[in-house]
Amino acid sequence: MSSSKTESNTTKRTETKSSTPGPPIVTALSKRFTIAEHRRYLARDLEGTVLDLGAGSGAMVPYLQTAVRREPALHLHAIEPDPDRRRQAKRIASAHDLDIHLRSGRAESLPYADDTFDVVIASAVFCTVQDPSRTLEEVHRVVKPNGEFRFLEHVRSGGLHGFIQDALTPLWKRIDDGCHLNRRTDDWIAAGRFDLDEVETLSTGVSPSRPFVRGTATPVSPTETDSRTERRECTPSATVTSSSDDGVRRRTET
Repeated sequence: MSSSKTESNTTKRTETKSSTPGPPIVTALSKRFTIAEHRRYLARDLEGTVLDLGAGSGAMVPYLQTAVRREPALHLHAIEPDPDRRRQAKRIASAHDLDIHLRSGRAESLPYADDTFDVVIASAVFCTVQDPSRTLEEVHRVVKPNGEFRFLEHVRSGGLHGFIQDALTPLWKRIDDGCHLNRRTDDWIAAGRFDLDEVETLSTGVSPSRPFVRGTATPVSPTETDSRTERRECTPSATVTSSSDDGVRRRTET
């Protein structure tokens, strides 16, 4: 894992034909897309102790195996609350001869001590967690002060598409394993106890589960978080522009 932050906080935009692992309908609709590039992004240059936040049925296993071949000293952990998916993930890990400590657990209440992980990875997790804010607090708690949070999530779109996602979400949650179409995960990360070092909006996936964002963030101290909150509260307008008070370049929808 590189310890240096991205020199420029500009939001990158790409047009791809890939999607991410996730709830059943999203996964089924996305079979014709390749997601390898974005999974490799999450697993690139890993070092130390790593947590896969929501292993699902083991989608990240091949990419974590590649990371272990590059860095044999990696210590891999993962949680998955669903027992059927957890069994699948364990079978896939065994088939790949990957040593990963996979256990039951929810992202809102992680069964780990403070400052445990060098890297926490989230891939299509925040669309389904019951309490995203609490989950981000838990990620902040278990990641080391000099660690890194990497994410790949689908988020609410702008314009008419966003309103359609709002209207569909109540039904979509019922038929797709609690998946919310309209969560603003990247904005929550940037507004909370993390510095959003890199974020990229991806024109990928299939409607209505698009766009996706991927990025990296590093934890900030409670003092820094309080200071940023005070600055936002003192700002007359809440309109998101190209650059926020905390120096993070935010994406805009077109």
